[in-house]
Amino acid sequence: MGKTIAEKILSMKSNQDAKAGEIVIADLDFVMGQDGTSPLAIRVFKEMKGKRVFDPDRVAMVIDHSAPSPVEGVSALHKQMREFAQDQKIHFYDIGDGVCHQLLPEMGHVVPGHLVIGADSHTCTYGAINVFSTGVGSTDLAAGMISGKLWFKVPESIRLVLNGKLATGVYAKDLIIFLAGEITADGATYKAIEFVGEVIDTLSVDARFTICNMAVELGAKCGLMEADQKTESWVKQHSPLNFQPVFADHDADYAVIREYDLSNLEPQIALPHTVDNVSPISKVVGTNIDQGVIGTCTNGRLEDLRIAAEILKGKKIAANTRLIVAPASRAIFIAAVREGLIEALVEAGAAVVTPGCGPCVGTHNGVPADGENVISTANRNFKGRMGNNKASIFLASPATVAASMLRGSITDPREITG
Repeated sequence: MGKTIAEKILSMKSNQDAKAGEIVIADLDFVMGQDGTSPLAIRVFKEMKGKRVFDPDRVAMVIDHSAPSPVEGVSALHKQMREFAQDQKIHFYDIGDGVCHQLLPEMGHVVPGHLVIGADSHTCTYGAINVFSTGVGSTDLAAGMISGKLWFKVPESIRLVLNGKLATGVYAKDLIIFLAGEITADGATYKAIEFVGEVIDTLSVDARFTICNMAVELGAKCGLMEADQKTESWVKQHSPLNFQPVFADHDADYAVIREYDLSNLEPQIALPHTVDNVSPISKVVGTNIDQGVIGTCTNGRLEDLRIAAEILKGKKIAANTRLIVAPASRAIFIAAVREGLIEALVEAGAAVVTPGCGPCVGTHNGVPADGENVISTANRNFKGRMGNNKASIFLASPATVAASMLRGSITDPREITG
């Protein structure tokens, strides 16, 4: 019997013939923490009597969740991270550098075939470039920083074969929201999802990141894609590291195989207050919207800003609404400025905030008021996610968010011309 991508990577990194269900101790290629999780990891690092990280070039900390700091207490935690990073000589990304899940691939730290942990649940994002990447807790992060190893239960895999061609106005975000409704929020718990098929083949690497970013919203341990020519070209532009892509065997054993023809898929909306509470946009058009958000580790990339700017250029957002834009990294922000995208968005009425997580995590930068509706390109819409449990969050693509801001209500982007 052949192996899945997950089984192959964990076999290589553990130097054993690893199969689903087995426990392995595997070598890590990269380890990452962010400002919501790193301070506890630093404390545990010291409690474990850690002296030095296993390899400074393969460890990074990122300040992105509360950046710049909104309160004195957070500032103290940021200072702790800066001092630890300086002492350990690890990679460190400060306020304004961007979201951790954009920075790790963008800065060339992760490449196909790698095994990566991050103390953030959306570390699964890098599966888009053929990386087994998964979120861990702060204690496991500390152990990984010290030893360069971690234990894993080899996950079973689900193979999703996504065929057809996405219609105009339908994007990767619509696809993954649709799949969340199909698989449900716990339908892939502790499983690896392999995304394959004609639709994946046609998507850009930016769009593929969007899909793998939300694998955890289906309960998955990781989301994985095979590396094609697009992947290899993108990785070579961003990283000097050598890499060896990993492919599933034709006779690999899967827990589930599902096939979809997505040619007739319409834009999708995740309704409050769960990601798998999914509706086609046609059923919710006209729902009042008070605030829009374009950005986050799901949809703050250059392609996303281009899509939104094309819809909003030369227009104005509806009265009594706010639109917040958070580029995913400093490099994306600069590129968007040079292309005129930021100008188009700001002239339309958007407020652009520091590259980073922005309003998504709810610590600052756009906490909604009681009873308000927010439409966001983020990955979660739980009660209180954006800092107010009396507000409602709808999840959608950048195109749908942009179109909805023009009318002040949920709007099908196919009705709006750029």
